[in-house]
Amino acid sequence: MTQQALADAAGVHVNQIKRYEAGNAQPTLEALVGLARALHVSLDQLVFGETERGPSDDLRLQFEAVSHMADEDRRIVKALLEGMIVKYQTKEMVGNLSS
Repeated sequence: MTQQALADAAGVHVNQIKRYEAGNAQPTLEALVGLARALHVSLDQLVFGETERGPSDDLRLQFEAVSHMADEDRRIVKALLEGMIVKYQTKEMVGNLSS
């Protein structure tokens, strides 16, 4: 895609695209949304690197399913998840202390 085509699709001036690519300017949130739509990617894919993004696809689907549960069920899932995270962090901390 050319800079002009991207600018047209995102609703920004081509000079802004050139500034973004050169690192001389940072896009506004509105511009980022337009760029993400023009590139057919999510905003987080545009902004974050692969390792900086949220949960993997399988966990994302599970979190989405949990978001549709009743409040009480969501609280239970959250408590279970928090317990597992604490268990993991404790195990890691103990392992680092014994190293």
